[in-house]
Amino acid sequence: MNSVGFWTLVRRELVRSMKVINQVIWPPIITTLLYVFIFGLALGSRIQTVQGVTYAQFLIPGLIMQQVIDSSYGECSSSLFQGRFMNSIQELLVAPMSALEIVGGFVVGSLARAFLIAGLITVLGIVLVHAVPQNWLLFACVIAIVSILFSALGLMFGLMAEKFDHIAILTTFVITPLTFVGGVFTSATMLPPQLRTFELFNPIFYTIDAFRRSYTGESYLPPIYSIAAVVLLAAVALAVVLRMVGTGYKLRV
Repeated sequence: MNSVGFWTLVRRELVRSMKVINQVIWPPIITTLLYVFIFGLALGSRIQTVQGVTYAQFLIPGLIMQQVIDSSYGECSSSLFQGRFMNSIQELLVAPMSALEIVGGFVVGSLARAFLIAGLITVLGIVLVHAVPQNWLLFACVIAIVSILFSALGLMFGLMAEKFDHIAILTTFVITPLTFVGGVFTSATMLPPQLRTFELFNPIFYTIDAFRRSYTGESYLPPIYSIAAVVLLAAVALAVVLRMVGTGYKLRV
């Protein structure tokens, strides 16, 4: 394994995130604050408890997962597409690095950024609404698995995109709608029976349901089922993107 090349790529991704901190770090924090004050406080005064906690405390894990998904997908998709657009991706192609090392470097860099954002929002949740995770191991495992899944999807779309607008297609038409109906703001038990059935076909529902278990100790499904579903999707996404990078899909002119 080319550990020097791998960790250099990871550091490059981290430095890139820090250089555009006003675009990738502060917006999720500000957005979360707005959601907490508008939804948590306004609706929270009308909803007594959800899964044994206040509505504001119920809201925090959903908001964390929403930002982890957005940041993981956005980091990898934009970084890889920018490298293709500016031809700097050629530096990776001529380096003695395998497809696994290239994909792994992007994913680990994205994973570090996801944990940073999740950690900052967790601190906000503790300070503002006293929402503290009960199971830190489940907390970290779900963030890692979800970040890997959406980092792999970001790399796939970063390879397929012909212009920056194409990267936003998955976010606009798939990720955002499924996130909003996937349990960020409501529990599945609040939904009509027909919509509960629909949730079982929503992959983002599994990520939020398992992650909320780490906070409230309760979930709609046993966490093992939700985690297994996300792991399966992540494995498929990684296999696809490794194949794409390994064959040089849209990387070699």
